[in-house]
Amino acid sequence: MAAYQQVFDPVGGSLGWSALFAALPLITLFILLGGLRWKAWKASLVSLAVALGVAVFAYSMPAGQAMLAASEGAAFGLFPIIFIVLNALWIYKMTEITGWDAVLRRAFGSLSGDQRVQAVIIAFCFGALLEALAGFGTPVAVSSVMLMAVGLRPMKAAAVSLVANTAPVAFGAIAVPITTLGKITGMDAADLGAMVGRQTPLLALFVPLVLVFMVDGRRGVQQTWPVALVAGFTFAAAQFVSANYISYEIADIVAAFAGALAVVGMLRVWQPREVLAAQRHVPVIAGGSTADAWSDAVLRRRQTGEGSALKAFAPYLIVVALFAVATAGPVKTWLEAHSGWKFAWPGLDVVNADGEPLSSLTYNLNVFNAGGSILLLAGLLTAVLYGIGGRRTAVAYANTVRQFRWTIVTVMAVLALAYVMNLSGQTVTLGLFLAQTGGAFALLSPVVGWLGVAVTGSDTSSNSLFGMLQVTAAEETGISAYLLGAANTTGGVLGKMISPQNLAIAAAVVGLEGREGELFRKVVGWGLGMLVAVCALVYLQSTPVLDWMVVR
Repeated sequence: MAAYQQVFDPVGGSLGWSALFAALPLITLFILLGGLRWKAWKASLVSLAVALGVAVFAYSMPAGQAMLAASEGAAFGLFPIIFIVLNALWIYKMTEITGWDAVLRRAFGSLSGDQRVQAVIIAFCFGALLEALAGFGTPVAVSSVMLMAVGLRPMKAAAVSLVANTAPVAFGAIAVPITTLGKITGMDAADLGAMVGRQTPLLALFVPLVLVFMVDGRRGVQQTWPVALVAGFTFAAAQFVSANYISYEIADIVAAFAGALAVVGMLRVWQPREVLAAQRHVPVIAGGSTADAWSDAVLRRRQTGEGSALKAFAPYLIVVALFAVATAGPVKTWLEAHSGWKFAWPGLDVVNADGEPLSSLTYNLNVFNAGGSILLLAGLLTAVLYGIGGRRTAVAYANTVRQFRWTIVTVMAVLALAYVMNLSGQTVTLGLFLAQTGGAFALLSPVVGWLGVAVTGSDTSSNSLFGMLQVTAAEETGISAYLLGAANTTGGVLGKMISPQNLAIAAAVVGLEGREGELFRKVVGWGLGMLVAVCALVYLQSTPVLDWMVVR
């Protein structure tokens, strides 16, 4: 099979016309999902077909190469992304079937019975910890279920979780997006992390206020703004300090614990004058099972004291401990040296415009140091801790897979779409078209990252797609490469809430499969509003007004 060489202006030699064709898969995706209210997996498959058509007929990519590109993307969607999400949700399912999730909810409820405060604690603080450890949709899935369990209606729980999953994303999964960007571009990852740490904390300042508004409107902001501000300010300050002066890899872990402790401390001296309490109802947990009867029976037999609360948190403490060990110097070095297998994707032969092979043609089956593998081990330890037998543990895993079967299709289709667009040259065409704006590109740079995450659902994937584009644009415009690289990452976090795979995950866990379009419309306004703010910030950082914030 002949090699395919990328051409970025294949339609009449015009970058503009080529960009129009390259945008067709994305336009199709958003129209089907947001306009026609198609299910995410159907919209993703149709958009993938459009991307393949554009690659073959507009970009003259051999059909065989286009299909191989799609197959590699689908494999990447399955491992590591789906592998991480399934194992994280499996852990939560085991807490559900044993009744420990009820103890965990009681522990959160003991801090405050107010749903608005619980949204900040669970979706923002606890969600940030999950993002720091696993990423790739895990915090959205777990936070949505927990918010619904403490009384929020399914659609609101899913929407709140999606919006909360913004500021932590750049440093998610032990800062994999930033580490990946550093490897792809050759820039220092620590400096990139520091630059991102001078952008995302400004989002963190306001996200808790947005969450309480989503839960209870203006009244929620008026009555709970002190705790929202404390959470946002403390999280932002800790994220900035860690990213710039400690370690960018643990920025979210530090920020999540700091934010949670600050909220707990605040609640000891202040409470809302009115409590927005939950109305008791049986939640649809994990896509259809009802756990209240089991949980109440367990709670009647179990005394809930400090020991019980600690045991309820134990699975997450196990996850933290395992990730801490896996990322420690000697262990991390050994795991990276024995991580699994790297190999060129069979038959896929694509070179860039200069005739050089692309790094994305290599598939990394890093089984031993993958986040999903660590979560799998954490799940097995959780099963032992909770005394769940082998058969029951296996059934819980099988039920998790069955529940998320259409989400798995969605994620694999979206990643296949991203790889087809990337390897055919469609994504670079779109980026080059935007880069023609010159110095004003700083205003649009976050939009590129937003676009990448909106399509792939991953800030890591977006940085992989557009990292070198941002560096090239920086060289052509004279803007700092660290600023534009960070802008790609920061803008990308706002695409997370509208990406089809995250919408599908959020809808599935709260029992609203097929209503992804409605969920999209509930969160898209918040995402676009924050994106405008980030664009303005990055533009000002490229001018004398705020250039003192840029890493030198």
